Amino acid sequence: MNIVPVSDSMDEERITLSHGAGGAIMQKLIAKTILERIGEFESTRNIEIQLAQLEDAGVVDGIIFTTDSYVVKPIFFPGGNIGSLAVSGTINDLSVMGAEPLALSLGLILEEGFLISDLNKILESIGDVSKKTGIPIITGDTKVMEKGALDKICINTSGVGRKSKLLISNIEEVRKYRDFQGEWPLDSNLREGDKILISGSIGDHGVSILSAREGYGYETKLISDTCPLNLMISKTLEIGGVVAMKDPTRGGLANTLNEWSQKSGINIEIHEDAIPIKEPVIAACEMLGIEPLNIANEGKVVFGVVAEKAKEVLEGLRMTKEGKDAAIIGEVKRGDGTVVLNTSVGGKRIVDMPIGDPVPRIC
Repeated sequence: MNIVPVSDSMDEERITLSHGAGGAIMQKLIAKTILERIGEFESTRNIEIQLAQLEDAGVVDGIIFTTDSYVVKPIFFPGGNIGSLAVSGTINDLSVMGAEPLALSLGLILEEGFLISDLNKILESIGDVSKKTGIPIITGDTKVMEKGALDKICINTSGVGRKSKLLISNIEEVRKYRDFQGEWPLDSNLREGDKILISGSIGDHGVSILSAREGYGYETKLISDTCPLNLMISKTLEIGGVVAMKDPTRGGLANTLNEWSQKSGINIEIHEDAIPIKEPVIAACEMLGIEPLNIANEGKVVFGVVAEKAKEVLEGLRMTKEGKDAAIIGEVKRGDGTVVLNTSVGGKRIVDMPIGDPVPRIC
C-alpha cells in the first residue's frame, strides 16, 4: 500500500468558506491565485483603475464598472433579502468610487424546485430598489441547476456608471487644503491629518443575519442596514473634502481601515468610545465571542476627509436618513500601515486585518 504524505499546506489546496469572507485569507487567494494569472497586461484601452488595485470598481475609457455575487444565508432576513442586498450592494460599490450609477445587470442562478413565490418576493424587492434609486436593470441572465447542486439561489449583479460632476468639484475642494494625486477616491489617498468618519452604527447586518440563522440560539429585533447609499454619498461629495470612501462589508470596519492604512502607507487611530454600536450588537458579540469591528455592514460608508472639512461633512451626513448616526471616529497619523484602537479604558491595541468575516455567507 502506498502512503501519501500529508502536506503542511494541505488546507491551502482547497477552497474554504474563509476564502470568500473578506480579510487576510481572501486577500491571499486574490493575490497569489487570481492576480498572478489575470492581473495587469498591456491594453489599447485607457484603464484608469486596474484590477490589481483592488478597489470597489474598475475604470476603463471613462466607464466605471463593478460586479458582485451574493450567496447570503438565509435568503430572507430581518430588513431585507438577497435581492435588495444584491442591487443595493452594487449601487454602493459604484457610488463609493464617486460614480453616478447608470444601469445594472441581474444574473439569477436557481436551484431546481425553488419556489416561484419566493422568487417573486425577491424580484419585487429588486424592482423596488431600482425604482427608488432610478437606476434601471437593463440586461440579465437566468440559469437553473439540479436540486441539491445549489442552495436555493445565487445572484450576480453588475453595474456601470460615469464619474459624477460632484466628484470633480469635491476633488477641487480637497486641493484647496492639500496635495491630491489622481482623480478618484482611492484607498491609497489618505494622508497625515485626515479624519475618519463612519455614516452610522456598525455590525447591524451581521447580527441580523445571525439572529435569522438556525442553530445560533440568538434572537434580536435588530434589522439589517441593507440599503442604497448613492444619495447620501452625493450629499458628502457636494460638501467636498472627501479623499476616500468604502462600504465596510466583508471583514467589517477592521478590514476597511487596514486596507486603507496599508495602501496609503500611514497609520489610522480610531477611538472606541466614538464608534457607534447598538446595544443588541454589543450583546451578541459578547455572547458569541465575536469582534464587532470585524462584522460586515451593508448600509454604511467609511469616509476619509481632510481635517478642515470633517465637521461640515459630518453635519451633512447627519441631515440624511442613512447618515443620521454618523460620527468622526479617528484620524490619520504618520506611520507604516497600522490601525490602532484607543480603548474606552485608556489603553491602546492593534486592530489587525481579520482572517475572515466571523459570519460566513454574509452577503
